Amino acid sequence: MSSIPFIDIGANLTDPMFKGIYNGNKKHKEDLEDVLERAWKNDLKKIIITSGSLDDSIEALKIASLSENLYCTVGCHPTRCDEFTKAKDPEVYLNSLRDLLKNNRSKVVAIGECGLDNQRLHFCSKEIQEKYFEMQLKLSGDFNLPLFLHCRDAAPTLLDILKRNPNFIKSGGVVHSFDGSLNEAKDIINLGFYIGINGCSLRTDDNLKTISELPTNRLMLETDCPWCEIKQTHPSYSYVQTKFNSVKKEKFIDGSMVKGRNEPSTIRQVLDVLASLKKEDPVCLGNQIYQNTMDLFFKDK
Repeated sequence: MSSIPFIDIGANLTDPMFKGIYNGNKKHKEDLEDVLERAWKNDLKKIIITSGSLDDSIEALKIASLSENLYCTVGCHPTRCDEFTKAKDPEVYLNSLRDLLKNNRSKVVAIGECGLDNQRLHFCSKEIQEKYFEMQLKLSGDFNLPLFLHCRDAAPTLLDILKRNPNFIKSGGVVHSFDGSLNEAKDIINLGFYIGINGCSLRTDDNLKTISELPTNRLMLETDCPWCEIKQTHPSYSYVQTKFNSVKKEKFIDGSMVKGRNEPSTIRQVLDVLASLKKEDPVCLGNQIYQNTMDLFFKDK
């Protein structure tokens, strides 16, 4: 494949797996430096580190300071919105996020990961999620930053909240890791938002049909690593042309990719699938998506 510039809009680089820790057990040494080196060698031009809480945002900013090509989001994931209620005062928690934004304008490119998740209500109730998602929209308005949105089985409510807060969503945003219906995607796009595609967006035949019909000028690429890899059991795998060698975590070798742990380099595989589905030249498609991403997150950078 010819050289194509990539931006991974969703990389969970604060995850313990990049420190060699899996389910609380240390399996190998920290190798984030190697992961990033592979990313740059595979034409990643920028990576946006996803944050899911106040502590996560602080850690993401530390990692982002390692390279001029690393950026991050600041916000609270819907399944972790109980953190607002456990704080001395929800406004204190929000203001702590606000202080991070205020003091790190050069590194923070979006508010998030925030949104709604109706698949995992055992972590946080609908009511709490909706209340503190709407509260975080203020940050987008205050800082003129786009939204990095999470949406699982909650598109109608998510869209309703966005629509009733027009002054806070003027900077737009992206619904990442999209796996909804074509109609939901159209509603999101009609509101001026983009659609983020990763391996979890390409798990079923219905997913593939939906993604194939989305307009190229509203798409972005991501890995959501260390999660959401394209697995051999997925129908999308047959379209993957870029293959990587990996080893089991128990047999870790310096400089190797770890089997079952996704990383930014594999963003090429997402483009492989997308280009095949849409029957488009991967270079043209990759360049269009790169420009989409620059327009949303880096127009002032």
